[in-house]
Amino acid sequence: MESGKTQTQSGITDPSFRKVPQAIDRWLDICEKEGTDGNEPVTTYTLKNYRYYAEFMKSYSWEKELRELVPPDVVEFRSWLLANCPSRYVARKTLTYFQSVLNEMALRGHVASNVAAGISISSGSRYHQPVTPPTVEEFHALLAAADRLANSKNKQIAKAWARYRPMLYLAGDTGMRPGEYLALPRFNVFDSEVKVDRAVERSGHKISVTKTPAGWRWIDISPETADMVTHYADKVAPKNDHELVFPTVSGRWQSIINWRKLGFAAACEEAGLMEEAEVNGRTIARPRFSPYDLRHFYASMLIAQRENLKRIQALMGHTNITTTLNIYGHLIERAEASQQKKVGLISRLGGGISCGKSVASQREPAENKTFETAF
Repeated sequence: MESGKTQTQSGITDPSFRKVPQAIDRWLDICEKEGTDGNEPVTTYTLKNYRYYAEFMKSYSWEKELRELVPPDVVEFRSWLLANCPSRYVARKTLTYFQSVLNEMALRGHVASNVAAGISISSGSRYHQPVTPPTVEEFHALLAAADRLANSKNKQIAKAWARYRPMLYLAGDTGMRPGEYLALPRFNVFDSEVKVDRAVERSGHKISVTKTPAGWRWIDISPETADMVTHYADKVAPKNDHELVFPTVSGRWQSIINWRKLGFAAACEEAGLMEEAEVNGRTIARPRFSPYDLRHFYASMLIAQRENLKRIQALMGHTNITTTLNIYGHLIERAEASQQKKVGLISRLGGGISCGKSVASQREPAENKTFETAF
């Protein structure tokens, strides 16, 4: 064991924390009760996420004691994370939080310095560009557009939207895949929840089970949406052998392509959610979103409301958390960042910086007042 003299020379003022897992648990306790580095304690949602990443930190076989760690040990830990975490995103976040652990331990004198500083994992990925779901305002615009179309004076439009309107509401309210709500049977819709256990296959030729076993799930549904869906199914929808909620006139399931091109595109146009694009040398107007973006909107709202990650995975019908994180990791990261205390540069610098006394308080000529108002 180090002597007191050696500890003082190394900068360690408190060697009581010997093991890395001890430091991780201490960091979690600080996050919950005090807040790290002078910040406020984290929210319950953030703490749950921290504990999730902490499990990966503690799963690693730490052969050295906390104060014996050197940068190469952290590099080895990084390699382990990349090989054992469910996604690159999880590996990157875990390493980032491990840096926070060591930083807090250094501030409190348990280690001499943060040996993980500067060691990171890039956010590069082989996956597609991050999804950009509709905002709350854009979602409300789509709902309002569906309401107007369903009440159109044009009987043909109103008839089509008697069906499309509850479809759009249901999609946004539950995050179901288009193939799932187009195959939805009436007996799976209840007053406050909907059961998902089948879907139209990608080819569109038949109805089958959900995409994966994880797709079998129960989802809460708003009473207004439930009323709208059951009213259409019970009072308006054609009778059909498949007991579909949204069948075609012939009693079969709808085509996802037709729903996107004929129904959802019309809602986007009515809501003013169109964009210009170059196609074959021509500039055309096209919908800014697709039906699948309502699923992304649903996920983004769960994230914004600080829903537990495993719960989000279950509601989205993802087989594993990797899929959830790869698709929505950037939204989760943004939600976590919004929890952090926002402090401007001058406040962070501290140390008695002063902007001086207000000149306006000494004299207030008319031109100065005008300038202040305009500014």
